[in-house]
Amino acid sequence: MTSPVDHIRRFHTELTGIRRDLHAHPELSFQEQRTSGVVAEYLRKLGVETHTGLAKTGVVGVIKGKKSNGKAIGLRADMDCLPMHEQNTFAHKSKNEGRMHACGHDGHTTMLLGTARYLAETRNFDGTAYLIFQPAEEGGGGGEVMVREGLFERFPADQVYAVHNWPGLPAGQMAVRPGPVMAATDEVQITVRGRGGHGAMPHLVVDPVVACATIISALQTIASRNVEPVDAVVVSICSMQTSQVGAFNVVPDHVKLVGTVRSFRPATRDLAERRLKEIVTKVAEAFGCSSEIQYARGYPATVNSAPEAQFAARVGERLFGKGNVFTEHEPTMGGEDFSYMLQARPGAYVFLGQGGAPGGCFLHNPQYDFNDEVIPLGAGYLAALVEESLPIK
Repeated sequence: MTSPVDHIRRFHTELTGIRRDLHAHPELSFQEQRTSGVVAEYLRKLGVETHTGLAKTGVVGVIKGKKSNGKAIGLRADMDCLPMHEQNTFAHKSKNEGRMHACGHDGHTTMLLGTARYLAETRNFDGTAYLIFQPAEEGGGGGEVMVREGLFERFPADQVYAVHNWPGLPAGQMAVRPGPVMAATDEVQITVRGRGGHGAMPHLVVDPVVACATIISALQTIASRNVEPVDAVVVSICSMQTSQVGAFNVVPDHVKLVGTVRSFRPATRDLAERRLKEIVTKVAEAFGCSSEIQYARGYPATVNSAPEAQFAARVGERLFGKGNVFTEHEPTMGGEDFSYMLQARPGAYVFLGQGGAPGGCFLHNPQYDFNDEVIPLGAGYLAALVEESLPIK
């Protein structure tokens, strides 16, 4: 019996053309009109039941197997790009200035289209496959919007899976683990206000720069002194802007800090937020300054349910070989809005190796490009998840 990967290799050239077309026409969150149009048109040509309009530009394809036992599986791909300038020179580089597929969502979308064609042609499963093409993963929270607008009420998947390319692994390998795989992503904006004046007369000012220097250092004690050593939290102040930068001898009135807090456990997330606010407030007061804190919670942690993660690993082992599936890889402190789907349904988020692409760089790099050689691997793996979770008996 031909494997899904071998079957999909027959139309690998077609899929590569689609992927490169999507790469050349990247679209930002909730603006994926052209992309969703390409997806919907392709699904309809396959004879797939196609639904549009969820979360504005989302698309869901519904494929029924040869039999229907009432069970269903969801497969998700993200479609949006990043607000970046591309530095590649190949023919399919971005035609949209300041927008780039630097995270491989063009590849994810294409892989799921490949899965759609395979499933539509074979239908070798007992149940229903929901193919979820999601907008606005890059900060827009499209996954949350789809869930809130009734994704799983309209398309009642019993479990849901997503694949993300991972340049750190060679092509033909994958990683999936139970528990946390991506972190919660919180954003912090801090303004510390003092009293500006002449840099040569520091006794007449209330210096917010010195206060902020102490705050930045003190915030690192959240990880080193407040959180258990075996737990993980990142508190990063990523930029510092004063109310004036034009003079070398003027102490500013205020300083703005911008940063991020990353964590896996809800209790750790709560602790980090509380301690950050306490440290900023008290240190600022100690220096005679006032402070304002805006703490915005972003995506929750992406947490794989154990049975589904184990199932995803077994499918990968049968497809790629046991030695090519890693189940004890370290989580990453990056974030993902697939987390909202995993809060609504059991499932797993899988990293698919794509090392070996010509650019050879990691995600969110201006010279990144998706490795087209892994399209049949990813599409075939997603198809195998359907066939093995919904077997015909």
